[in-house]
Amino acid sequence: MKHDLQLDHAIHCPNCGTSIAGAFCQGCGQPAHLHVPSAREFLHEFIAHYVALEGKLWKSVALLLFRPGRLTRDYIEGKRVRYVEPLRLYLTFSIIFFAIFKLSGNHFGNGVTQAPAEQRVEASAPASPGAAEGKTAVLVPKDDDLDEAATAAGKKEKKKHASLIELDDGDDRWVQKKAAAIHPALGKKVEHFSSLAPEQRNASMQRSFSSYAPYAIFALMPVFAALLKLLYLGSGRRYGEHLLFALHTNAFAFLMLSLLLVLPDAIPLLGTGLMVWLVFYLPTAMRKVYGGGRAMTALRWIVLMTMHLFCIVLAMVGAAALAVIA
Repeated sequence: MKHDLQLDHAIHCPNCGTSIAGAFCQGCGQPAHLHVPSAREFLHEFIAHYVALEGKLWKSVALLLFRPGRLTRDYIEGKRVRYVEPLRLYLTFSIIFFAIFKLSGNHFGNGVTQAPAEQRVEASAPASPGAAEGKTAVLVPKDDDLDEAATAAGKKEKKKHASLIELDDGDDRWVQKKAAAIHPALGKKVEHFSSLAPEQRNASMQRSFSSYAPYAIFALMPVFAALLKLLYLGSGRRYGEHLLFALHTNAFAFLMLSLLLVLPDAIPLLGTGLMVWLVFYLPTAMRKVYGGGRAMTALRWIVLMTMHLFCIVLAMVGAAALAVIA
């Protein structure tokens, strides 16, 4: 008895009912020969559709790494099937970067506290002939030495517990007043955040950055494309072309940053080379895709990076605000 799902000789597509004249349905594109997929086929489908670890990936990475702007040019010119789709490429390398970043233990700020200063205790022989043997003699410093040591320890401890957000009392009250003027509930949240210990503030900031940084970076992608649109007004290029270029160049940036995170410290020259290539990659790709002279491209690149860094600072401020009101 044949299995119901064994449709190797189907005449009509079971999905849409269209007559099949080849290996695929002309109506919906479903394969004509169907069978229950094996575990290996399930794994291949997952990798191919979600991680993009397939043959096309290596062709895309080769151009992305060593031919700045070529991948974007090929896509615009219609050479697309041989490469991974731009959005999938960007998502793949961004996910890899954030996974490596998280697993390597990196975080924003430092809320680690250390133990108090050591006390000086010294074991010695009895101080006098009448003292019992085996006693411990403690060296007690003078009062001046104690005051000086306490002051130094206090400064050191304050530095260890320094918060990522440090405001004096006047600024703190001013921020609370402004927040309360916007909304009373917001003022209470700011007041609550200000009352936290420095290490608690740091922990809240770290959680906020870890939670919202990937979303903020992804949200900056269309902003990056809009900046390119402004810089190349009159070029006749559509916004989608600028977004395509932004996806490819940011995918390259995530790939380089991932390599720098996993690169051993024993080969510093390689890390320096990757950093240099990361810096000069974008203007090289801009000239390849958009054309123009070196001087004008360099000027656009400087303006682009300045405005993009400003947007990143705004995103960080937004993350800090979320840490306060969360």
